[in-house]
Formats: sequence, C-alpha cells, structure tokens
Amino acid sequence: MITGAVVLAAGKSERMGQNKLFLPFNGKALIDNVLYAAAAADVAEQVIVLGHKPEVVIEALKLRQRTLKIAVNENYEQGMVSSFQRGLHELAYVDAAFLVLGDEPIFDPNLLKAMVQLMEKSQGKALIVSPIHRGKKGHPLLFQRQLFTEILNLKSPQTIRDVVHRHADRLLTIEAPQWTTMDIDTPQDYARISSFAKAGSWVP
Repeated sequence: MITGAVVLAAGKSERMGQNKLFLPFNGKALIDNVLYAAAAADVAEQVIVLGHKPEVVIEALKLRQRTLKIAVNENYEQGMVSSFQRGLHELAYVDAAFLVLGDEPIFDPNLLKAMVQLMEKSQGKALIVSPIHRGKKGHPLLFQRQLFTEILNLKSPQTIRDVVHRHADRLLTIEAPQWTTMDIDTPQDYARISSFAKAGSWVP
C-alpha cells in the first residue's frame, strides 16, 4: 500500500503568539518531528498545507525533505476541511492518506506503520484507521483513497468527523499512546507537553 500524508499547518498560531512549526521540540523544530517520522514510516508523498503568511515559512520548508510538497490554501480560514482538501489534490498516486496535525508534537513512525498494516490486513474492510487512547480517538487519521472524493466534496459546515461517523462500520482503531490526543495551541500547552516528552511519558 502506497501512503501519503497531508500535514495541516495553515493556521495563524494566534494563541501561541508565534509560528508553531519551528518551536524547538526534542532537539528538532516541531515540524521536523512530523516530517522525519513520516519519512521513517515510508510515507511516499508528503504535502504540507500552509495558509497564513505562507511566504514566511516556504523557504525554510523547502530544505526539509526532497519528497515534501508545499501547498497554499487561500481559504485556510474556512478551517481544517479546506486544508485537507487542498492537500489531497496534491497526492497523485497514493492508496491511502494520513491527515496529520502540524502541531502534533510527538510522532512515532512505528504507529504509522502499524496503522497501515492494520488497514492492509483488513483486506478492504477498513476505510479509516484511527489511533485511540483510553477511549478517545486521536491523530493522525488514515483514509483509504476510496474516501477522497467524498472528502473533497464536503461543504461547510460539514467536517472530517462527519465522514468518520458515516463510515463507523468500516473504521478500525488501534491502541496508541497519549501523544495521539495532544496538540500545541498555547505556551502553556507547549510547556506541559515538553515536560511530558522529557519525562519519556510518550514512549509507546
């Protein structure tokens, strides 16, 4: 199965007060943790979707991964759906795609590989694979290409969650660590999650 990843990084980072992508985390910029993990998980195509002031980060991102594509969502203020749709348009040949939050601070390639294996072993039954921690679903989500058209046709106020609910009978979950339910929105989040990671609490 050939996989891609759409990394959502179009927001303004207003509550953080600075662009979150380049915050230091585990010895790397936050975005590097995501990109390197996806590459280590053999994700064939990576697309990072920018929105707010994209020119500020484009040059830096071009140095990251040769397989990284950069897309700009002019309608980023419409929310996550529009950015995921923009990224899916850039995935040329994949069988399934991860929806990845650009501010997901910890990323383990072993989980991504396990999600792909679970989808493959389902022999077509699973259209969606989601990590789950103590009953709470998290990110990234993995979608079969069969759902791309449905996602691309979503109109406001429809959400990705609506797609997940419509196909609940073909959703598989995989037990995952707490980091799959975390993201960074504020300086307080950043401090808390940095301490969490330094303590080794994120290890699967």
